[in-house]
Amino acid sequence: MNRLPLAWMLALALGGCAAPPPPAPPPGLADLMERPAERALFEGIRAYDDGQYPQAEAALRKALAAGLRSGRDRASAHKLLAFITCTSERLAECEAAFRAARAADPAFALNRSEAGHPLWGPVYRKVVPEVAR
Repeated sequence: MNRLPLAWMLALALGGCAAPPPPAPPPGLADLMERPAERALFEGIRAYDDGQYPQAEAALRKALAAGLRSGRDRASAHKLLAFITCTSERLAECEAAFRAARAADPAFALNRSEAGHPLWGPVYRKVVPEVAR
């Protein structure tokens, strides 16, 4: 009797019983801050929240150029760029930023108070009419 096929089948069967390696833990904030794009996004959000809009715009554009990995992060960067460009009356750029946000994250939508803003609300409703009802 040839034992090679039996040994081979036994090895395959036992190999299938091995537990898969545990998944890698999700990256923490310190890990994300080591990535240039994510660090620039963080800086852009912070500058926006502090009312430093030129700095925020530069950081957000840098984040996008550096290649944010998450579609949701790209949408957030584009959303803030839309807010900045709408408030500085660059409506074509505002519209493009809202379109880019939607392209980056198909679930992108402003909340009710954001969508009702008098400067960017009308542009948003023009770009994303089905969610703005």
